[in-house]
Amino acid sequence: MKTTAAVAFAKEQPLTIVEIDLDEPRANEVRIRMVASGVCHTDAIVRDQWYPTPLPAVLGHEGAGVVDAVGSAVTKVVVGDHVLLSFDHCGECANCASGLPSYCTNFFGANFGGRRADGSSGFSHNGEQISSHFFGQSSFSQFANVSANSVVKVSKTAPLEILAPLGCGIQTGAGAVLNSLNPPAGSSIVIFGAGAVGLSGLLAAVIAGCTTIIAVDVHDSRLAFARELGATHIINASTQDAVAEIKQITGGGAQFALETTGVPVVFSNMTYSLAVRGHAVVVGAAALGTNANFDIGSLLPMGITVTMVVEGDSVPSTFVPQLVDLFERGLFPFDKLTKPYPFAEINQAFDDSAAGLTLKPIVIF
Repeated sequence: MKTTAAVAFAKEQPLTIVEIDLDEPRANEVRIRMVASGVCHTDAIVRDQWYPTPLPAVLGHEGAGVVDAVGSAVTKVVVGDHVLLSFDHCGECANCASGLPSYCTNFFGANFGGRRADGSSGFSHNGEQISSHFFGQSSFSQFANVSANSVVKVSKTAPLEILAPLGCGIQTGAGAVLNSLNPPAGSSIVIFGAGAVGLSGLLAAVIAGCTTIIAVDVHDSRLAFARELGATHIINASTQDAVAEIKQITGGGAQFALETTGVPVVFSNMTYSLAVRGHAVVVGAAALGTNANFDIGSLLPMGITVTMVVEGDSVPSTFVPQLVDLFERGLFPFDKLTKPYPFAEINQAFDDSAAGLTLKPIVIF
């Protein structure tokens, strides 16, 4: 069948909206009619080839839509169901079986490879294969064949145009706090980076009952917004000594930290900002080969823990519905981070995100 998609044809170039061909869903796939898709930093860095997904490619990995067809082996959804889409995973390796699907042994291939396991692609254009199945979904297409393991069923009354970003960015920030750090009520946490992921983590820290919530960024407008969302303290790292300020606020260091920027100096500052036995998680994506300073001599006596976290240590089939429930109860107002764009303006959404004008763009089909 024909579908309209935004295709990344070349490195560091705008996406091109064209009509392409979509094949039939395989036995373990679901054809989705997209209603909306979040635009994530990961889409931008793959477009720019920080990660080697073959171009041309249909990106997009925060899809939300309606089931249009199901493969012969799919039983979890039926035609007409409303779904959110998250990352792909095999469901069978030791990590998947242990409830750690974001550490699937085939995570990189399944989510960034651009092909099915047999080497085929779901998309083509003028007879040329186009990479599909980005995070199992490639949601920058009006229709896509999606891995069944990427699909999370939600209520038909759920507002798909709002909930789409839960599949990756929002889930990553919230999960890093609620799943990975699991801070007790009354604890202190510092959030490095007041973008969509960081602010999702901040909202999760409020839910967890943290009483000292410090937001660190270099943009006063984002810091002011962080204050509105529940930050008890804000630090502009471009004009203040972030490490010194954090230690002064907390009386020696934060018990917990979330690093969302992927910037080496921020990583180093995070390690120095922790209390004795403090725990930090790192979710910020950086180009392959990026290195950061880690002062073994100074930090060894501190007994700190630094954990690299993928997708918020989430099991999407359970965690995404939890976030939907928290949102519907008014406890997780992540919609304050979002702004809708018509699908035709997807490149403007990318540009506004890169410029810091929009925290979490959502393109609407």
